[in-house]
Amino acid sequence: MPVALEYLDPNSVELSHEEIKRYSRHLIMPEVALTGQKKLKAASVLLVGTGGLGSPLAMYLAAAGVGRIGLVDYDVVDASNLQRQVLHGTATIGKLKVESARQRIHDINPHVQVEVYNELFASANALDIARPYDIIIDGTDNFPTRYLVNDVCVLLGKPNVYGSIFRFEGQVSVFWAKHGPCYRCLFPEPPPPGLVPSCAEGGVLGVLPGTVGTLQATEAIKLIIGAGEPMIGRLLLYDALTMEFDQLKLRKNPDCLVCSEHPQITELIDYEQFCGMPQNDHVDTGSAGKEWDITPTELKKEWAANPDLRIIDVREPHEWEIVHIDGAELIPLGMLAARMHELDSAQEIVLQCKTGARSTRALELLRGAGFRKLKNLKGGIVAWAQEIDPSLPIY
Repeated sequence: MPVALEYLDPNSVELSHEEIKRYSRHLIMPEVALTGQKKLKAASVLLVGTGGLGSPLAMYLAAAGVGRIGLVDYDVVDASNLQRQVLHGTATIGKLKVESARQRIHDINPHVQVEVYNELFASANALDIARPYDIIIDGTDNFPTRYLVNDVCVLLGKPNVYGSIFRFEGQVSVFWAKHGPCYRCLFPEPPPPGLVPSCAEGGVLGVLPGTVGTLQATEAIKLIIGAGEPMIGRLLLYDALTMEFDQLKLRKNPDCLVCSEHPQITELIDYEQFCGMPQNDHVDTGSAGKEWDITPTELKKEWAANPDLRIIDVREPHEWEIVHIDGAELIPLGMLAARMHELDSAQEIVLQCKTGARSTRALELLRGAGFRKLKNLKGGIVAWAQEIDPSLPIY
């Protein structure tokens, strides 16, 4: 059965002649009609993230006539975003994402009220930011924020339109504790730190967030106008390589820590500590600690003094093809345990990847096997290109 935001009052707003013309293709649909379009104008939606998923979400919700859209993001537009974050463009590189997004939304539909929050969505501010909105949409790419968004929605009684993307695969659901399971019912615990690569580490097909984001936008619109069957209690799985969709039925966990009858979590917690990983990808995660890190400048000096020093690149072969440090050796992280016999524990070894995150995990693996003459190239090949060899491309 349809589940809707029943309190939305279509009589609280009016459509101008220009808006009636703009939304005419909606108005002639009996499932939307004038009442549904007025509900869209009366509704408010908070987008947590204005990146890959946030891009189609912001544009299609604005085009559909959602009256108020909130945007939460702390980042600036980077050239590497433009392969998939179509809300932004070359002209807005270096600009705050929320401002770039507001500009694009107003170009699409000047009738939309846009509220921007140029800050990290965190435990200290999340409830205050989310409280005035009818629907919260998760467009994030890290586990701490996903659990935070979920708990905020449960505590405030709001629907959480969830989406996630990685490489060629995506997921979509609607978590609304009032009517079904929440995100914690499906994933009570986060994966171990480092087990699931981020999109920055593993990549994402440029069009994938367009597919998943528009599905999320569809779910939000259905909730607002009260049409169709929302994805409550269902998880949609999408594989772009095979062009297949699958569904899993979800059940509410009677022992869920946050949405059960006797919850243990009744206020927001420290989600970085809970997940064992940073929420803010501006935090330097490419460090193994002062004892084990070596900077590009230090490595250059030490390498010159000790030509026998070995630099082991633990990235993937296709990344090696893009760029590599001359003189380094490639042993992908996934093969390191099986090829450990190729390394001499008596020799000085520097581990290196793109930014230092995977090489940190490689260092921990080798330390566990008894290696001690190890260093992690802090910042990885990106830092090497920035500080030592600017002729190398940064990807």
